Amino acid sequence: MRIEISGLTKTYRGGVRALDGLDLDVPTGMYGLLGSNGAGKTTLMRILAGLLKPTSGTVLVGGHDVTAPGGRLAVQRTLGYLPQDLGVYPDLTARRFLDYIALLKGLDSRSARRRRIGELLETVALTEDADRRLGGFSGGMLRRVGIAQALLADPRLLIVDEPTTGLDPEERIRFRTLLSRLAGDRTVLLSTHIVEDVAQTCRSIAVLAEGRAVFRGGVEELVSRARGQVWTVTTPGPAPSAGRIVSAVPDGAGMRYRVVAAVPPDPSARPAEPSLEDGYLALMGAGRPAAV
Repeated sequence: MRIEISGLTKTYRGGVRALDGLDLDVPTGMYGLLGSNGAGKTTLMRILAGLLKPTSGTVLVGGHDVTAPGGRLAVQRTLGYLPQDLGVYPDLTARRFLDYIALLKGLDSRSARRRRIGELLETVALTEDADRRLGGFSGGMLRRVGIAQALLADPRLLIVDEPTTGLDPEERIRFRTLLSRLAGDRTVLLSTHIVEDVAQTCRSIAVLAEGRAVFRGGVEELVSRARGQVWTVTTPGPAPSAGRIVSAVPDGAGMRYRVVAAVPPDPSARPAEPSLEDGYLALMGAGRPAAV
């Protein structure tokens, strides 16, 4: 399901502009939306889900105009949405919660609901915990319940907003693997500020900054932005003062720094192969990049 966004603007009360003439095309498959907190990602997700009206611009999802009442309803029927903060009823079990959400989504047949819920509990690896109360679930388990509720109607478009925030490394890996498996013939839009989540799941991405797209393209293209600008410096003395330090790791009697800089940040600096995180920092390093 293709998403076509043109000139999208959202201005809140007080003149705060969350989206500033955003242009973006999202094809079928897994697509990453990367940006710092406050870049406009959540506002965009809420507009796509039909929960928020834009100030101006057009948003087409599968050919339907999300800004029109009829189009919004058509999109919501084919949409699965996992917001950043999913409210659950802690006294309900996972199975009962999913049954309740399924009723709200119009799955009236009891046998069909049972079958679908059973399938999804297995998909998100919660079959053995299905009859436990949600109040006793870990953060990662709750996120998996959230994905299950988003998939109840077998949506063609799945939107997930900051899905791995606060999860431990094992749950993050589990969740990323699950999202990759779900992409298939549907569009999965992953919105996050965690570069590693995009690096491990997406081939195509957009980077948002201050409500505008400052990069659109393949992961390797963004990585290449940092080629020739990544260095390692090992020193017992002070940290390099030039460039942006990506990491600092103890190394013998000193520290080994990974630095993104246009020129060698130290006479002892050695070039290193760039990562997606390096490409992102190179893109954002010169202040606010121009929209593309």
